[in-house]
Amino acid sequence: MILLVLLAALLHACWNTVVKSSPDKFLDIVLVTASAALISAVTLVFLPLPAVASLPYVATSVLSHVVYFTMVGAVYRLGDMSHAYPIMRGAPPLIVALLSVPLLGEALSAGEWAGVLLISGSILSLLVAARWRGNVSASSTILALLNAGVIVGYTLVDGTGVRLSGQPVAYTMWMYVLTGPLILAWALKYRRGRVLPHFRARWPLGLLGGACTLAAYILILFAMTRAPIAMVAALRESAIIFGTIISVLVLKERAGLSRTIAAATIMLGIVVIKLG
Repeated sequence: MILLVLLAALLHACWNTVVKSSPDKFLDIVLVTASAALISAVTLVFLPLPAVASLPYVATSVLSHVVYFTMVGAVYRLGDMSHAYPIMRGAPPLIVALLSVPLLGEALSAGEWAGVLLISGSILSLLVAARWRGNVSASSTILALLNAGVIVGYTLVDGTGVRLSGQPVAYTMWMYVLTGPLILAWALKYRRGRVLPHFRARWPLGLLGGACTLAAYILILFAMTRAPIAMVAALRESAIIFGTIISVLVLKERAGLSRTIAAATIMLGIVVIKLG
């Protein structure tokens, strides 16, 4: 199961690299989600419907993801990614682990708790490095904290909903097929003149990113039907390891000491979870 989640993390890092390489990151998010919706719409005709009991969770997930993607675009416009990303991705695994006990009755072993703490702590340590560089925006901090709460919410919702659905693939695709058009409609309303030119220039990468984000989330939600949600949520953030490697090899960025240490600590957290 750990290998499955690590594959999802690699795919997650791939679509994030597509967005990171874009001159307009929010429109690339729109393109990626629209592509995922298109792939899902074509595929869903061959899949059974999720169980009726899971449909309210699908609806809640759709609304949560629309808020999430919209806030990601706002956060990255207001502040530096190196400051906002650790808040949005570092805090949720720990909060999910704390909430999954009273809400879902899931208990982690001592080793799994240690792994979750190592992974969350290593990502949050990047926030300290960002503050040292002075890349701090109060507005982006507040939005990033709010978005961390959104991530916690949709993680718990989807983890529960996919278990009720009986169809992890169909559940995920229905979420995307409903989310993509809503985000696209928002972009057309507020940035109409830039959407089509951006799509024409970036559609091959957008289609690749859409396939990666869809496959990644299918794997994540499938893993949540077989393992504790908190553990999967933490392991998902190992995407930073693959993101660091891809950024160096593809985008020719410098990894930096803080990202290298964080990636190494996340790897340690994965090992601890495996041994736990």
